[in-house]
Amino acid sequence: MAGESRASGSGAEQEPEDAKPSSDEVHSAFTPPSGLAVPPVPEDDHPSSEFAVPEGLLASPPTEFSSAFTPPEGIPVVGMLDRPGLPWQDRMRTMIRLPLAERPAPERAGRGEGEEHGPSVPRVLDLTLRIGELLLAGGEGAEDVEAAMFATAHAFGLDRCEPTVTFTLLSITHQPSLVDDPVTLSRTVRRRGTDYTRLAAVFQLVTDITTGELTLEESYRRLADIRRNRHPFTKGVLSLASGLLSGAASLLVGGGWLVFVLAAAGAILGDRLAWFCAGRGLPEFYQFVAAAMPPAAMGVAVVLIDSGVTAELQAGAVITGGLFALIPGRALVAAVHDGLTGFYITASARLLEVVYLIVGIVCGVLIVLYVGGELGAEFDPEALQHQERPEVQLFAAMLLALAFCVLLQQERHTVLLATLNGGVAWLVYGAMHDVGELNPVAATFAAAGLVGLFGQLMSRYQFASSLPYVTAAIGPLLPGSATYFGLLNIAQGNMDPGMENMARAVALALAIAIGVNLGGELARLFMKTPGVETPLPGRRAAKRTRGF
Repeated sequence: MAGESRASGSGAEQEPEDAKPSSDEVHSAFTPPSGLAVPPVPEDDHPSSEFAVPEGLLASPPTEFSSAFTPPEGIPVVGMLDRPGLPWQDRMRTMIRLPLAERPAPERAGRGEGEEHGPSVPRVLDLTLRIGELLLAGGEGAEDVEAAMFATAHAFGLDRCEPTVTFTLLSITHQPSLVDDPVTLSRTVRRRGTDYTRLAAVFQLVTDITTGELTLEESYRRLADIRRNRHPFTKGVLSLASGLLSGAASLLVGGGWLVFVLAAAGAILGDRLAWFCAGRGLPEFYQFVAAAMPPAAMGVAVVLIDSGVTAELQAGAVITGGLFALIPGRALVAAVHDGLTGFYITASARLLEVVYLIVGIVCGVLIVLYVGGELGAEFDPEALQHQERPEVQLFAAMLLALAFCVLLQQERHTVLLATLNGGVAWLVYGAMHDVGELNPVAATFAAAGLVGLFGQLMSRYQFASSLPYVTAAIGPLLPGSATYFGLLNIAQGNMDPGMENMARAVALALAIAIGVNLGGELARLFMKTPGVETPLPGRRAAKRTRGF
């Protein structure tokens, strides 16, 4: 029987010698033994990927040694994504730090109106870039911008995405699989503006997208409405707020109510002059030069009218108050935050921006001081003495933070919390520096850390950005006095004390930025989100070299 079956099988497989093979391609280098059926010819219309796992290879349950390989269906969603109420910022900060092969696939399929395979990939990427553009232009840190972009793409089913954020360029790449061509889109940020109301609206939009409440078309409509919305405060209100900020800063450094009026008037004139330069298309550097000149001119006028010691005190307080309104504290905090979180290119660009703006302030003040010196106005670098007036200074600190909130175009419900945060920061600084007689840099660092901690907690309860609660609150801590002393000594040719005071101003500014960042990181590390019982997921930190 065996012989008969072999004979019949051999005869069934015989073909004429001159017959054409079934395919021009060679499918196997081996001839099957006699009696075995020829394997079927692969379908040419559906070529298999070289990465596809052969059928039946993983039929048995994976062993403990197979955990190092990524299964073809992706890594199952772990606890970082299935926690109700957890902010998308925490989930996406964890996701973007994971390697591409280890990221969990989206839980939901792509959402679209009547589309079989979800929304169009280019349209999702375009929406993602537009959201990132508004956040980056509004002053948000690079890490939060990347998290928002990744959250938007992930919510619409695009799991293999890589967003990239620099100071002026945004890009995102999506590759459906290892054998498909990637799709890459980019967008350039050409204009920047401070509007924290718009920033909060974008954060709420991302929250609604990640919770599945919006489709792609609805998200586009919401984004268009956000772009069309006017700023909450007009230019006139912003100019008044700038004057109020400078007047409060002059009270903070020991000035009286006459100094308050003079500093406010100088700041308002400088703000209107800067708006005039901006309307004529001058770069921001020259706008800061123009804005720094009227407060300095007010101080020179006070000395020329009355050359007494009281006049020097008033002049120094007027100029210092004008500098408070111009120091780019928001840009400095964002620059240091980007550097500490590993975005060094963006951090370098932001720091360079801060340097240019400070140089513009220096140029404007030095020009006026030089002209005043030629006219006979003499300033004493030690004339501005620190005075302990706890009640007046606390009121001035809170007034300064309130004016800062208006300049930042914040939502009204955030103004009170940010103002209280600024008052608490000044109380901590005064208690450590004036009562405890600690170093001003250490006191500033501790107060800024508390600002960052409270700001992050407030943002967690509101599920929004922490910038509205932090940026205005650091206003009373800005190094206006050290900057003024440094500029005055440099204008008088005293380079050593001038550079010493400028270095002190830089140290105070870095203490503010690092303290705010550290306070926010501590809040993310130890605090719980309302409604979430489990601890927050951590993000992977970059491993650096150890000096070799």
